[in-house]
Amino acid sequence: MALTRESRSKLIETYRVHASDTGSPEVQIALLTERISYLTEHFRVYRKDHASRRGLLTMVGKRKRLLEYLRRHNTERYKQVIERLGIRK
Repeated sequence: MALTRESRSKLIETYRVHASDTGSPEVQIALLTERISYLTEHFRVYRKDHASRRGLLTMVGKRKRLLEYLRRHNTERYKQVIERLGIRK
């Protein structure tokens, strides 16, 4: 599995907006990005794993929708998340 409990809580701590935050768009985007990068590496070895590829496409779509939501509602937070995660060049 890609995310252990420790790495997940570390990501949440890094990207949270306030002390008890676990579900803000920033945290969700960071967790999805971590899972997407893990699956991308997985497909370099297992090229024919089409069932997991479908899950990857679902995650990419969800991340895209969350990024669009953040861009519409708070452009500054959107720019910060993009910079910190290194996506959308």
